[in-house]
Amino acid sequence: MFTFSTLSAFIAIVIGLFLIPGPAVFLTITRTVQHGRKAGIMTGLGIATGDLIHTLFAAIGLSAILMTSATAFNIVKYAGAIYLIYLGIRAIIEKPKDSTLSESPPEYSNDAYRKAIIVEVLNPKTALFFLAFLPQFVHPQQGSAFLQILTLGLIFVVLSILYTTSIVMGVQQVQQLFKGPSRISRWSGKIIGAIYIGLGLKVATQSQ
Repeated sequence: MFTFSTLSAFIAIVIGLFLIPGPAVFLTITRTVQHGRKAGIMTGLGIATGDLIHTLFAAIGLSAILMTSATAFNIVKYAGAIYLIYLGIRAIIEKPKDSTLSESPPEYSNDAYRKAIIVEVLNPKTALFFLAFLPQFVHPQQGSAFLQILTLGLIFVVLSILYTTSIVMGVQQVQQLFKGPSRISRWSGKIIGAIYIGLGLKVATQSQ
């Protein structure tokens, strides 16, 4: 379906894009700092699930609505921004986690997964990215455009999981340096909340 050169170019560009920190990276880092490695990994899986949903939308053409309709774009944009700001406020007012615990209970990980899906699905820029980026590597003469877009999206999702997992492992190593009731650990929730709110404001001000 794809030539080696097409797949190689696609993978190389995707890896290059991953190296530019975005909301997915910051969300993964903050969840790891808040609730440990499993929550960070589940956040990465949630982001990947959201990307898969965007891939399906792109493959069947639904994301085109966001590109052509300013109203639809704004509805999704502000919904995503409000949700991020809500997460930020919750992180700020939430009591600091006991730093002697290495991992949070399973419900935190499941919650992190669900919230990551919502954040990623409600990011209209992600929808537009998939709609504009994936077709650049699709060649109708090589088979079904739907299957080609779906395949490229699945490759993107797998690479995303590997990338966010590597980030979680790296953050865990750094976090070992700040074990104990340090000032950094006490203020981590407020710092993380500020990051969420900043991401929400960034989403709210982005243009179509």
